[in-house]
Amino acid sequence: VQLQASGGGLVQAGDSLRLSCTSPGAVSSYHMGWFRQAPGKGREFVAGIARDGISTRFGDSAKGRFTISRDNAKNTVYLQMNNLKLEDTAVYYCAADGTYPFLSSFYREYQYWGQGTQVTVSS
Repeated sequence: VQLQASGGGLVQAGDSLRLSCTSPGAVSSYHMGWFRQAPGKGREFVAGIARDGISTRFGDSAKGRFTISRDNAKNTVYLQMNNLKLEDTAVYYCAADGTYPFLSSFYREYQYWGQGTQVTVSS
C-alpha cells in the first residue's frame, strides 16, 4: 500500500487545517492512522479510524479538536485539525494496518507509511 500525506502548511494558532492521506489503491480493508513527530520527540499517535469507517480513537492531544474520516471511494483518509496550538507543530504521517483485528494506537502495528507532511503552527 502506497500512501501520500498532504495538506500541511504554516498556520497561526487557532487556525484549522485538513490533512489528506491518499493511496493509488484501495484502503478499505485497512485500519488507518495518523501519527506525528516533532523534532527531538518520538512518534505520537494522533488519530485512527477502523476499516469499518465507524470506530475511531484519538490521542490525548487531539481529543476535542481533531476529527478523522475516510472516503473509501476516493481511497482517502482525512484529518481535520481545529484550534491548532503551537505544540501541534510536527511532521504528520499517515499509516495503514492490514494485519491486526482492532484499531491500534501503537505505531509498530502499522505496516505502511506515507512520507509525512509538515505542519507548523505559529503564534
